[in-house]
Amino acid sequence: MDQNKIKELKLKSAEIKLGALEGVFSASSGHPGGSLSISDILAYLYFEAMNVDANNPKWEDRDRLVLSKGHTAPGLYAALALKGFIPREDLKTLRQADSYLQGHPDMKHTPGVDMTSGSLGLGISAACGMALSAKIRNKNYYTYAILGDGECEEGQVWEAAMFAAHKKLDNLCIFVDFNGLQIDGPVTEVVDPTPIDKKFEAFNWNVIVIDGHNLEEIDAAVKAAHACEGKPTAIICNCVKGKGVSFMENNVKWHGSAPNAEQYEQAVNEINAYIATI
Repeated sequence: MDQNKIKELKLKSAEIKLGALEGVFSASSGHPGGSLSISDILAYLYFEAMNVDANNPKWEDRDRLVLSKGHTAPGLYAALALKGFIPREDLKTLRQADSYLQGHPDMKHTPGVDMTSGSLGLGISAACGMALSAKIRNKNYYTYAILGDGECEEGQVWEAAMFAAHKKLDNLCIFVDFNGLQIDGPVTEVVDPTPIDKKFEAFNWNVIVIDGHNLEEIDAAVKAAHACEGKPTAIICNCVKGKGVSFMENNVKWHGSAPNAEQYEQAVNEINAYIATI
């Protein structure tokens, strides 16, 4: 990628952060930490990699994205708003009773959401089905999924991993947000899923380990995934939970807590200060 594209994607990532924070603050609930840690991945997918059309959300030949770690929906909704699927002002309705933007993505009511998710482990299985469907129907669309590192403690993740390798789903690429923290604390202290990369390798996946906040590394990994034949790809992304907001970074408290007015103002100011340096 050239420097202009990198700059554009950095700006998109920062705007996704702002949108996610606005939603969580407005709802007084939600999951900011994991939403911020995947903002660079979301920016890259929606504004570089994925072939989607905001005017035709159900286009049959679109690329698919399954947010398997569905609790980070605020980040996904912010990306969808930025891409034009939903109005930006609707982010303020997150988790309200009459809103179509609930705490987990809902494919029946939210344009651009390819799979309803929430119960951890289910999303990657759905992504496998989408990828297999493309193979059976000779479709060229690509399927992506984003998983959490804590989610990799779920047995269903590994059943799906076995299935994807057995079916040679080389049109499937997953991102594991390896930020080291889940709701109960460090993943290595809850039910240690590491080494995640070696586990996927053992399941016969193509595995790439990157800095999940380095857009050039994300780009190279996705291109390598597309070039790989006969295997699904797992991109293990070393990320920082709460990335971009000083008091949220690497702090498990912000897995599922909303900022108060003072904290929200500080977070927005920090991100805007970063935008000024891009």
